[in-house]
Amino acid sequence: MMRSLVLLAALAVAAFAADWKTDDNVIIGTDDNLAKVLEAHEFALVEFYAPWCGHCKSLAPEYAKAAGQLKATDASAVLVKVDATTENKLAEQHEIQGYPTLKWFVNGKASDYTGGRSAADIVAWINKKSGPPAIPVTTEAALAAVTESNDVVVLGVFASETDSKAEAFIAAAKDSELTYAISTNKAIADKFDLAVPGVIILKDFDQGNTKFEGDIETEAIAAFAVAESLPLVIEFSDETASKIFGGDVKSHLLMFVDTSDEEFPSLKKSLETAAQKYKGKLLFIYIDGNKGDNGRIFDYFGVDQTQDVPAIRVINLEADMAKYKYESDLIDDAGLLEFCEKYVTGTLKRHLMSEPTPEDWDAEPVKVLTGENFEAVARADQDAFVLFHAPWCGHCKSLAPIWDKLGEKFEDQSIVIGKIDATANEVEDIAIESFPTLIYFSKGKEAERYEGGRDLDALVTFVNAKAGVSVEVTDADKTQVDDEAEEYDAYEDDNLEGHDEL
Repeated sequence: MMRSLVLLAALAVAAFAADWKTDDNVIIGTDDNLAKVLEAHEFALVEFYAPWCGHCKSLAPEYAKAAGQLKATDASAVLVKVDATTENKLAEQHEIQGYPTLKWFVNGKASDYTGGRSAADIVAWINKKSGPPAIPVTTEAALAAVTESNDVVVLGVFASETDSKAEAFIAAAKDSELTYAISTNKAIADKFDLAVPGVIILKDFDQGNTKFEGDIETEAIAAFAVAESLPLVIEFSDETASKIFGGDVKSHLLMFVDTSDEEFPSLKKSLETAAQKYKGKLLFIYIDGNKGDNGRIFDYFGVDQTQDVPAIRVINLEADMAKYKYESDLIDDAGLLEFCEKYVTGTLKRHLMSEPTPEDWDAEPVKVLTGENFEAVARADQDAFVLFHAPWCGHCKSLAPIWDKLGEKFEDQSIVIGKIDATANEVEDIAIESFPTLIYFSKGKEAERYEGGRDLDALVTFVNAKAGVSVEVTDADKTQVDDEAEEYDAYEDDNLEGHDEL
């Protein structure tokens, strides 16, 4: 009876598989077959992509290579790709908002993929997620096989895999995306002059292998592994981005450079000097604006590639994305060490970006705000309703004609209707996490984020209630706004091709 059930299950999977088309070992997922694919495979990585997306095109060969490697090793996981522009039900079901989006499925249950974009990173991540938390290695040859396919390996050697120290090590491995290996073979410990029980990071960068010196406890092992898993100084790239942002160190020092410049080696040495002292407190990164899409990051930090390089910034990913600027023109060991010390001790003043305020900033009903004039205008003696927008944001562009009309409607009232490019201007105590963000500033009161409708009626009703006025919306107002919105939609349709999401 049991053998019959197993046979039936195998035949069912084979029948399903017959309907699945593949492209370079990657299963082509559709609205009709994805549920069956996920039912047949315990583990699956699914890429939701758009054919015109540049990032998707860059990922494609690495994704296919990873699929081939997994197939060659008879791995239990499969790779799937779904064209989210045609498979609309799946895109809606999984709330796909950008491309590529990768989802990891275990028995049909989805979670976010947090690994890298190279084939090696994808395979290593999948092997970690679908295999044991720590890979058992019984021989030196088995360990060599693990280290050959992983840049970093956290190795623990114990008298028994069931003793308390080994269990603490395995617990750390469960919550980590690093590759952990565990052994009870003392010869392996002797190879690295490692006491038993003992833990060592195996790596071939910086000072090489590093032994763990503290008590073998889960949190301590996890922190040690994260701190030692990245080089002292790391170059930002598509391949390293997930390791940089996915790590536990959330304060990042970035050096914006041209790596082809003759002074780069000395600049990197200064970074390494500072990194040796502040390792674990700051992550030290350098970024070349001439490579890939790195120019976008230069823009985000307000660094001009032609005039400001080299430049230093610190960003705290946990404190409202607060940024700090290295002010000196001279970047050397002493200057960087002093800068880092001020940051970690909390004595460094936050840097707020600002565009120059246009001379005609108040010429139109909607006032143009910048970091420079924001306090004087938006937090003055009158109320202000401010649109925080981004130049590339489609929702912001759709709102633009409505916001302009809102400015006209309240032009004769003691209320400022303003807008500020939040990608180029920052305001103290205001954290912008999505676009558009609408905030109402009342004199003597806390700022209020507006969460209501974005049509003209809703916005006017809100401002009337806050300011105690009674401005009315006419049919002519609505017609004008609708006409301008239609013009924008037509423009967007003509210019959609080639738009990439990060």
